[in-house]
Amino acid sequence: MWKLTNGKLLQATDTARVKFRTNISATVLERLKEMADDYDTHVNYLLESGIQEVLKQNTIVYDKATRPIDRVQYKTTYDADLLKALKAFAKQQQVYINDVIEYSVQYIDLEDVKNASYKHRVE
Repeated sequence: MWKLTNGKLLQATDTARVKFRTNISATVLERLKEMADDYDTHVNYLLESGIQEVLKQNTIVYDKATRPIDRVQYKTTYDADLLKALKAFAKQQQVYINDVIEYSVQYIDLEDVKNASYKHRVE
């Protein structure tokens, strides 16, 4: 992001975002990358949208026996408050964060996803 200071634009790090590494199905990740290209956004913004919807529902119906076997490591950034809420929700529901992230993909609201240029905003 950029900050307007004394009439000058200065590049700044968005401190509201934190790095997070997770494991996610390679198939799901590929589908998310295609969606991100189609809707001019980033994969992490899509995931955040789905996670927010799952947290609003405050429940998850997940069969641990159906976990994908094609998981790969995926590193990205998330909103710090959202990640904190996700961790608490996963602990409360007694599931792994990876499971909640993959489950949330079906709840992505494409009308409410941040645009790819969001990270270049001026504040």
